[in-house]
Amino acid sequence: MTRYLSGIQPTGKPHLGNYFGAIKEHIECAKSAQPGEAFYFVADYHALTNPNVNSDELEQNIRAIAATYLALGLDPNRAVLFRQSDVPEVTELAWILATSTGMGLLERAHSYKDKVAKGMKPNVGLFTYPLLMAADILIYDPDIVPVGKDQIQHIEMTQDMVTYIDTRFGQQDESILKRPEWKLSQTPKVVGIDGEKMSSSYGNDIWIFESGKALKKRVNKIVTDSKAPEEAKNPDEVIPLQLLKLFVEDATYQEWATKVKSGGEGAPGYGHIKKALMDAMDTTFEDARLEYQRLMERDEGKRELDQILTDGGKKARSVAQSVLLRVMQRVGLGHVTQRLSS
Repeated sequence: MTRYLSGIQPTGKPHLGNYFGAIKEHIECAKSAQPGEAFYFVADYHALTNPNVNSDELEQNIRAIAATYLALGLDPNRAVLFRQSDVPEVTELAWILATSTGMGLLERAHSYKDKVAKGMKPNVGLFTYPLLMAADILIYDPDIVPVGKDQIQHIEMTQDMVTYIDTRFGQQDESILKRPEWKLSQTPKVVGIDGEKMSSSYGNDIWIFESGKALKKRVNKIVTDSKAPEEAKNPDEVIPLQLLKLFVEDATYQEWATKVKSGGEGAPGYGHIKKALMDAMDTTFEDARLEYQRLMERDEGKRELDQILTDGGKKARSVAQSVLLRVMQRVGLGHVTQRLSS
């Protein structure tokens, strides 16, 4: 029996990068797993590491992430969907991991360096992000963690932390925590409207459920050059075409790419490609958009969403308490047994 675990930050409305890089893969994993063996959390603690997070909007963003998963097809009867902060035991495990993890490991984190290089003001939480992420994973005993390419290092760091704990507190041939493996999504990188990796933190994203005039306005901001339609272009450098590629069959994409590369009379202009992208988004997400609106805007939908998150938190916390109890007993803090068993 395979258990899956992953999370997503509520730093803004879920965008195309979130969907193709994570959410789509998560939903497929949940469908293939046994009921109750796919855990997906909204990483609200992690969101606080961003000094620009809007505290007034955080709760709404948390609900938006959960509603997006459900609207796109995540079955709460098969998967456990919950808020990270509903399982406080994860912070306890993070501290246990911190006491056995060297500073050097955290200093090598690519994500931390990249965010600082892009101008994000660092805080201790951002620096120790890998510790909390490792606790997020290990406290549910998962086998597989579906991630984007930029998160692979964090899974490898998590594996290192399992070794550190076992070396210090373990017994021969018996691991205290389960060593997880990463699973890369089929679309490890989605370009944003500026050609860089799509991210709400950098303002280059397109909301999954954008529609109408707002969608047109956003898509029209996709960066292009000044070449005329008949001029030959490299399809890999045409940003709207790379986004359209996510939605269409390979044969259809190859037709577009051939015309763009060949140029000449009848070659599509950037406006044509952007229009095709908008049509593809409408077709792909229309039904899910309506369900999202029901969960976010109608009273009965809001109650349903809240209940799913509450129930998911209880299920996740039950598993987390069991794992933390095992760890505490092995590190010499077995007196917490009564608290974690109640």
